[in-house]
Parts: sequence; C-alpha cells; structure tokens
Amino acid sequence: MAKKPTWVIEKERARRAAAAETLWLFGLHAVRDALANPARVKLRLVVTRNAADKLADVIAAAGITPEIADPRKFPVPLDPGAVHQGAALETRPLDWGKLADLCAPGVGPARVVLLDRVSDPHNAGAILRSAEVFGARAVIAPHRHSAPETGALAKTASGALERQPYLRVTNLARAMEQLRGLGYTLLGLDGEAEAGLGNTLAELGDAPVGLVLGAEGPGLRQLTRDTCDRLVRIPFAGGFGSLNVSNAAAIALYAAAEAARA
Repeated sequence: MAKKPTWVIEKERARRAAAAETLWLFGLHAVRDALANPARVKLRLVVTRNAADKLADVIAAAGITPEIADPRKFPVPLDPGAVHQGAALETRPLDWGKLADLCAPGVGPARVVLLDRVSDPHNAGAILRSAEVFGARAVIAPHRHSAPETGALAKTASGALERQPYLRVTNLARAMEQLRGLGYTLLGLDGEAEAGLGNTLAELGDAPVGLVLGAEGPGLRQLTRDTCDRLVRIPFAGGFGSLNVSNAAAIALYAAAEAARA
C-alpha cells in the first residue's frame, strides 16, 4: 500500500484539529437559545423546512443563512440516537473568561459548583440547569475526566449552557485554592461525612460557598477531599442513602440559597 504524501497527512491532521474545535448543538430548544446568544460563534446551521419555520425569528435575528436539509438524510455528524428535531448548529465552545472575574464575591450570595470527574453529559447538563435556577456564579470542572461542552449536554441543559458559566480548568485543586483565596468556604459532599449540609450552610449564612461534588460511585478524589474545608452530607432516611449527582447538586444549591436568605 502506497504511503500518503506528507501534504495529505498534514491536511487531514489540520481538518481533524479544526473539527475538534467545533461542536454541533442540536434540538429546537438548544439551537434557538444558541442562535439568540450573541457570544456564540455560529458557523453552520442545518435545518429541515419545518424547523426553519419554527426558528424563523431567531434565524433572521442571528443573520445566518441556513442550509435546508431533507429530514430523511440529515447531513450532520450526530450520534445515531440524537433527537435533533430537524435543527443543528455548528459552533465553538463558549469562552467564559477567568475564574476570578466570574466568581468574585459581590452583590448577592456567591455560590459555585465544582464537579470532580462528572463525565456524563446528561448529569452535567442537569447541574447547569439547577445552577442557573439557583443563581450559581459558575459550574467548574477539570478539562480531563469531565463532560465537555457537547450537543447532548446542551440539550439536557435546555438552554442553560448559553447563560450559565461552565468553566473547564486545568487543575481542579488549584481552582479550589483560588476560590478559597477569594473568600469561599469549600464544602465537599460525602455521604459518610458527620456534618449535615443544612446545619453547615446555616452557620455560613450568605458567605461565599463552593459546593464540591464527585462522580457517582467513586465520589471525590482524595486530593479533592483534602482540599475541601469541610465534608458534609445530605441526610437520608432509612438504609438508602445514594443520590444521583445532579439531584444532589440541585438539593445542595437549594439549601445554599435558603441559607443565604435566612
């Protein structure tokens, strides 16, 4: 078999690198919110005629010319099970800026969610929705072993990805130390901790709080646990004490919001 010329190899490598820098958002809700977001770089919009009619107002406002596609041959590289509803937008990940700027305490309670190895995009998307509802400054996760910004995450987030900062950092422990320097108390959720979440939040009141959650099963890594100021648990009834991480995040964010108002 003949060896590929160097220029062909370099061209293919460049194409793969360019593709890795973009993502496809899909679904009417996710695409609508992305089109309406001025911070989104909008590269290519593929829609069926029916979806184009439903999105006509935001398409016009975004100033992008859509490609009308046959619903039976939707020309977008999505997973076979993706429910695209006839709409997909190629874009680049959002740039949310610096942690210090996003999370600086100021007007209103400062709440931040930190995710340690939460790699399921559906969990991450649901957490973004809860973070937006309860006013978190940001959701922070490491670049490695966490859910990247994808179409599946955006669809689960139901628009929250466009408004709720999702900050991917190189080193989670370092980001935690940076938050501590900004005045945050870091609470790691651990089902075996002695202190209760509610009582601890009541003590802290409206002081800046970082809620640190680990992946289901392994939980927080040792370094993450050691970097937390306190470990707390969500009280449970009977012998069943396991919550989905997105449910735990929602409960913790609600409790933190209530503590700040008390």
